[in-house]
Amino acid sequence: MEQEEKTGEARPAEELGRIGTTVKEGIVGSLKGINEIEAEIVSLVRNTVSGTLSATKDVATEGIAVAKEVMKGAIQATEEVGTGLVLGTKSVAKGIIMGVSDVGGDVISVSSQTARGAVKGASEVGADVALVARRAVEGVIEATKEIGGPAEEAAKVAVGGAIEAAGAIGNTAVRAVKEILLGVVGGVKEVATAALPKPRREGASLKEPVNPE
Repeated sequence: MEQEEKTGEARPAEELGRIGTTVKEGIVGSLKGINEIEAEIVSLVRNTVSGTLSATKDVATEGIAVAKEVMKGAIQATEEVGTGLVLGTKSVAKGIIMGVSDVGGDVISVSSQTARGAVKGASEVGADVALVARRAVEGVIEATKEIGGPAEEAAKVAVGGAIEAAGAIGNTAVRAVKEILLGVVGGVKEVATAALPKPRREGASLKEPVNPE
């Protein structure tokens, strides 16, 4: 009887190995699928942006407007589906920057608008504003590096755009966005201190040393 209980409880090592393999293969397949989806989003957005801007003479002005509309459309899509905003934001941001770059547009100005639009849109649909801001800035930095552009400057303005948009939501959103973006821009030279200055202690700036004279 005791032997039967032991036999019933124990699983053969081979069966356990198969379970681990099944899970591993499933996760690998899912991750590959995610990578393919992200690449498709980047390509779609890039081609749409570059195609639209190539038909206009005022690329600088239109680039900002197009970036705003593309991010708006992406957020509306995820709202209809009910998921995917945090995952897709990086790819959308990356596609916008690359598309603008393809036609010689102002990548820096568009970087700010892209991050700002992502945060504003996330707030409107009730998504995690901080995570969406992070993904948008990551997309901007990654794309700018790939096109050989000024990644530090793009990161700085993207962070500024995200924080500015968060400011319209509230102080809690600003704090959350600042905290999560520190980890993103930390690897970009000097951007962390330039874009995210450490807050001064309350009242410290208001107290000047008294001159005895």
